[in-house]
Amino acid sequence: MKSVSKIDNSGFTFIELMVVIVILGILAMVIAPNFMDAPDEARQNKAKIDIKAIESALKLYKLDNGVYPSTEQGLQALVSPPEAGVLPKKWRKGGYLEKTNLPKDPWGNEFVYLSPGANGSFDLISYGSDGAPGGEDAAKDINNWEIE
Repeated sequence: MKSVSKIDNSGFTFIELMVVIVILGILAMVIAPNFMDAPDEARQNKAKIDIKAIESALKLYKLDNGVYPSTEQGLQALVSPPEAGVLPKKWRKGGYLEKTNLPKDPWGNEFVYLSPGANGSFDLISYGSDGAPGGEDAAKDINNWEIE
């Protein structure tokens, strides 16, 4: 009886494995940047939505009181009656925002409010991720007069 041992060559060669690794690396370089920008874009969209909501509250304030809150009164006038400047005649009980405190932008900074504004009756600004005027990408300012 003759014993024949067969060698099984059905595995992958080193070169085949390297080709697969290179292809996966190239795919990761192309796809990964798209996912890295998603959180910043989501925060910018949230800031725009928050600015629109605050704009609506400011318009209701003006509808009730005839004027927007002054810069000195600030956005705080939307959650508690102002005690300085032009006092509101018909301040709405419960305020003009759903929450009893002012929202912050998605980066944890205060929204900037100016009334009268340089670009309209009022300017409402989020300075983006860096919290400072100007900037690009995630640090770009988001302004109420630029939101469609």
